[in-house]
Amino acid sequence: MPTVLIIDDNAAVAIALEVLFSLHDIDALRAASPAEGLAMLERCSVDLVIQDMNFTADTTSGEEGVALFREIRKRHPDLPVILLTAWTHLDAAVDLVKSGAADYLSKPWNDKRLLATVTNLIELGQANRALQQRVQRERRERRDLEYKFDLRGVVWEDPATERVLNLACQVARSDVPVLITGPNGTGKERIAEIIKANSQVADGPFVVLNCGALPAELIEAELFGAEAGAYTGASKAREGKFEAADGGTLFLDEIGNLPLAGQMKLLRVLETGRFERLGSNRERQVKVRVISATNADLGGMIRAGTFREDLFYRLNVIELRLPPLASRPADILPLASNFLAPGKSLAPAAQAALMAHAWPGNVRELKNVMQRAALLAQGDTIKPEDLGLPLAAVPAADNEPDRGTIAQALARAGGVVAQAAAELGLSRQALYRRMERLGIARP
Repeated sequence: MPTVLIIDDNAAVAIALEVLFSLHDIDALRAASPAEGLAMLERCSVDLVIQDMNFTADTTSGEEGVALFREIRKRHPDLPVILLTAWTHLDAAVDLVKSGAADYLSKPWNDKRLLATVTNLIELGQANRALQQRVQRERRERRDLEYKFDLRGVVWEDPATERVLNLACQVARSDVPVLITGPNGTGKERIAEIIKANSQVADGPFVVLNCGALPAELIEAELFGAEAGAYTGASKAREGKFEAADGGTLFLDEIGNLPLAGQMKLLRVLETGRFERLGSNRERQVKVRVISATNADLGGMIRAGTFREDLFYRLNVIELRLPPLASRPADILPLASNFLAPGKSLAPAAQAALMAHAWPGNVRELKNVMQRAALLAQGDTIKPEDLGLPLAAVPAADNEPDRGTIAQALARAGGVVAQAAAELGLSRQALYRRMERLGIARP
C-alpha cells in the first residue's frame, strides 16, 4: 500500500486527510512539526509528502514551509512534495513549484483534485523507481559482461543488443555451429568476431568467406580448395577456407547464396570434419568452428528447394537474431558518436534527426552518414543539414512533450536523460526543466 506523510500542525487537517486517503487504499502518517516530519522520513518508507507552509501560531510568511521543503529536497531529492496551506501570498509557493515541488493546493482543498494529484504522483514515482532499478540492474549486467568477455570494442546501449551479446558470449565456449540472422548492415560479422574471441579457439585463425560475393562455380573452390587443372584458370593447387581455418573459426557470410552442390559438401564437413579439394580424391581432415550468417529467409528457401533442410538444422544449432538498428534505438546516438571524427560533436537538432530516421541500411548506413557529415560540416558542430537525412520527421522544437511521452522516451533510453532529450528534440537542460515541472524524478 502506498504511504503519504502529512506534515501539518493542525490535527483536524491531518485527520481529514487520513480519512480521505484511507477510503482510497492509501496509508497516511502524521507529523505535527518540521522536525518530527524529517525524523519520520528517516525512519519510514514514504511515497509522497503533503506539507503545510506555516507552523508557528500567527505566522503567515511561509518561511518555515520553504525551509522544510528545501531540507526534504536536500535529503530526498526524488520524493514528491505537495504544498498545502491557507496562506494567500503565493509567490514563495510558486517559486517552490519551480524548484521542484510537485504541486500547490490551497485550503480548503478539493478532494477530487488532491486525490488525482496524489495518485498520479505515486504511480509516477513507482514507475520511476522501477525504471531506476531496471537501469541499475542493466548497468551491473553490462559491467559483468564487459569484465568477463572480450567484446571487441563493440558500442551499444540498447537492451536488445545486450541480449544478443549475452547469448553470443554464452555459446562462444561450445564448438557447436552458430547461425547469425538479421538484415544487411546490422553488424553480424562483429558478433561472429566476439564469438571467436571468447571461444576455445580464440588464438586460432578467423577466416571469412562472403558466399554472396563470388560466382557460384568458384564458391566450392574457395571453401574446399582445388588441385591444379580442377577448373579453367586453376594453374596450381590452392588451399580452401576450411584448410586455412583449421584449428580456428570459419565465418560464412550470406550462407543462403551457397549452391546446392556446395551445401551438400558443407554438410559433410560439419558432420565429419572431412572433405576433398576439387579435382582430388584425397580426403583431408580439419577441426573448424563454423559460424554462418544470412539476411535471407532460409525457411522460404527450404520450401522452394534452394536450401537443404538438413544443412539448415546443422547450421542452426544456435541462432542469434540481430535486430535492425531501428529496433534498438538506444544504440543510435552512441554509435553515431563513435563514428564521429575527433573534435566533432552533434548539435541537439542533429541528434533528433538521427533518432527520427528509419535507418533502412542499419549500422552501415549510420557509419556512412557520419563520415559524410564530418566532411560536409563547416565547423566542429554537425547540424541536421550536414547529415543529408529527411528532416520532416524531426520533432518541432516548440512541441512540449507531456508526462507520458517523456516517461516512454526515458524508458527507451534506459534512463539516459541526454539520449531521451535528443529523441524528444530538446536539450538536456530543457528536458530536466520539463521533468521538474511535471514532477518526474531524475534517473
